[in-house]
Amino acid sequence: MGVIDVEHVSKRFKLYKDRPGSLKEMVTKFGRKRYEEFWSLRDVSVEVEAGTVYGLIGHNGCGKSTLLRMMAGIYKPTEGTVRTEGRISALLELGAGFHPELTGRENVYLNASILGLTRKETDLLFDDIVAFSGLEQFIDSPVKHYSSGMFVRLGFSVSVHVDPQILLIDEVIAVGDEEFQRRCFEHLASLRNRGVTIVLVTHSMPLVQTMCDQATWMDHGVVQASGPSLDVVGEYLAQVNRQEGEASEAAAAAAAEARVEKTGAPLTVEGVEFIDAEGRLTQFGLTGEPLTVRIHWRANVDVEWPILSFAVDSESGQHLSTAGMQGRVEGLGPFRGAGTVDYRIDRLPLAPGSYLLNVAAHDPRGVTVVDRLDRAVSLWVRPGHRLVPGILDLGGTWGVPEGVAAR
Repeated sequence: MGVIDVEHVSKRFKLYKDRPGSLKEMVTKFGRKRYEEFWSLRDVSVEVEAGTVYGLIGHNGCGKSTLLRMMAGIYKPTEGTVRTEGRISALLELGAGFHPELTGRENVYLNASILGLTRKETDLLFDDIVAFSGLEQFIDSPVKHYSSGMFVRLGFSVSVHVDPQILLIDEVIAVGDEEFQRRCFEHLASLRNRGVTIVLVTHSMPLVQTMCDQATWMDHGVVQASGPSLDVVGEYLAQVNRQEGEASEAAAAAAAEARVEKTGAPLTVEGVEFIDAEGRLTQFGLTGEPLTVRIHWRANVDVEWPILSFAVDSESGQHLSTAGMQGRVEGLGPFRGAGTVDYRIDRLPLAPGSYLLNVAAHDPRGVTVVDRLDRAVSLWVRPGHRLVPGILDLGGTWGVPEGVAAR
C-alpha cells in the first residue's frame, strides 16, 4: 500500500446547458433536464509509494488535474475510494487560498493555518518563507497588486515550508521565471531526499523523465499507461507523434505543391525522418547515442546536386546548431524527382528535451534559400548513459592532471 491509493475512482460533473433567466422560463422549462453528465475520470487506479516523485501527464482536459484535486480532498469521488496518509500540502492553481485584499504577510499566515500550522509554527518559518519567495520588498503590500509570478513565488514558498509529507503541484511553477524555477526544482530535490512524496501534474516531458520515478498517462479520463516514467513518457510521445504525423501528412503534401506552384522552386523539402542505430524509424533520440536525420527532397527540374541544410532550435526557440551540405560527388547526378539524403550523428550531443528542426533547400551555390520547412519536425531526446546538466554534451574527455606532487 502506498501513501496515496486511488482505487477504481470515477468522477462525474454536471454541465448545465442554461439557467432560467425569468420566472416564465422556470415554469415553461420545468421538468426538462438542464444539464449533461460529464465523466472526468473513469475507473482510475493509481498507487503512489512513499518518498517518490510521481508524474501525471496527458493532454489538456484528460482528467489529471481533477485526479490531483481528489488526492488533495477537494473533490469527492462519484465512485471508488481515495486514501492518503500524512500531511498534504498542495499548490493547485494561481492564488489559491490567497485573499486579494490582504497583504502578503497576512496571506502567509492564512495559507499556513489552512495547511494545519499554528501561529507559533508559522512565526518560526516566516523568515524562511519570505526569503525563498524573494518578495521581502512587497510582503506588506496587498496581493491584489502582485503579478502572476509573485503569486507563484509566495504560494510555492508556503507550500514547501510547512513540512509536508505529501506535496501536490499542478503546473503552476511554469509561471515563474527561470531563476525561480531552478530554485524550486532544487528545493523539490531536497524534499525528495528527506522522504517527502511529490505528485506533479505537468506538460514538461523532460521534467517527468529526469525527476519522476513513476508516471501515469491519462487520456479522456482513462489511464492509458502507468509505470516507470521513461517508459510512460515514451508511450505518450509515440502516440502524440503518430497523431501529429497523420494530421500533417496531407497538409505537408498540399504545402509542398503550393510551394512549387507559388515559387516554381527547382528543389523542395518534402519531409524529415529520424533513424536509430538499428536502422529503424524513430521519433526519439538518446543523448550520446547514434542518430540519423533523413531529409526527403524533390527536384522539380534537372538539378546538378541537391544542397540542403537544417537548423536545430530548442523548445524555447533558441538556435543551437546548423548543418549544411557542402560540395558534390563526381559521377553522380543530375537529379530529377524524389530523393533522400542522410546526416549521420555518431553521438547525439543534445540533453534530454524537445527540439525543433527547420529544413531548407538552396540554390546550386548554396547561397539562396529556394524552399524551406520551418518547424519541419520535433525531436524528443531521452536521457542516455551519461548525464548532461546543460543543453549540449560537448563529448570531450579529461586528461590526467599535471602538476607538482604534494609532499
